[in-house]
Amino acid sequence: MRQRPFKQVDVFTAQPYLGNPLAVVLDGDGLTTETMQQFTNWTNLSEATFLLPPTEAGAAAGADYRVRIFCPGRELPFAGHPTLGSCHAWLEAGGRPRTPGRVVQECGVGLVTLRQDGERLAFAAPPLLRSGPLDEADVALIARGLGVERSDIVAHAWCHNGPNWRGVMLASAEQVLALRPDAAVLGALDVGVVGPRGKVGVIGGHGPDAGSGGGGADGDGVAFEVRAFFPGNNGLAEDPVTGSLNAGLAQWLIGAHLAPPKYIAAQGTALGRAGRVHVEQDGDTLWVGGGSVTCVDGQVLV
Repeated sequence: MRQRPFKQVDVFTAQPYLGNPLAVVLDGDGLTTETMQQFTNWTNLSEATFLLPPTEAGAAAGADYRVRIFCPGRELPFAGHPTLGSCHAWLEAGGRPRTPGRVVQECGVGLVTLRQDGERLAFAAPPLLRSGPLDEADVALIARGLGVERSDIVAHAWCHNGPNWRGVMLASAEQVLALRPDAAVLGALDVGVVGPRGKVGVIGGHGPDAGSGGGGADGDGVAFEVRAFFPGNNGLAEDPVTGSLNAGLAQWLIGAHLAPPKYIAAQGTALGRAGRVHVEQDGDTLWVGGGSVTCVDGQVLV
């Protein structure tokens, strides 16, 4: 064990303590998988990351750094808020990308490109590993676990992009915020729930009248409310703000014309947070971004 540079970053917020915290060990060299997992479990956060030099193949393909992403109990091939938070920490610690304004991260799903949008970072959403509608049995189970009627779920789809997200849409943001999920029913499922601030499908088949402050958005331009439920260390947990889920939801919703090509989603409201996820479809690339702020900066013994 030795002292290693460390940052704790709040992601999807520009204001400290209103987003989703991430532990970042800036030098993961020599650490075993077991040590990384043990440290992650100890932090009691939803994820921790460990930065490493890119592999030989990754470097040849243009990677600036490599990251290993862990959540309680397992390693993840990709996750959104750890991608943004790790890149923020890497840049703040003096990392210099090969291409100005673009950072290439190597992780379990391969290479992920990030772009700098002023003070925000955004990642290019990786392709979905599974898409299309959920099985009806899953939809019925999720409805029961969320405590709603089956008819309250107005749309559903696989949003699997590393984490095995199942996405469901309710008719309104208010319904999403009122959920009281039953851990015994949802069990080991990763479930993402989205509801629009406006009505579903009100603008020429293109979803809520939202975007950067449209008629379906509120005063700060929020078009959707999102919540994420997953199995944690002590049973069902709720993630404050989830990049991978929002990426999968956006690919589904925009592709199904249930959302405009540019919008803002809120997440964490039910937990007293104020996460904001900025989504933008630019040609064939879907960008998912948000602010990050470092709250703890120093050394950690690991």
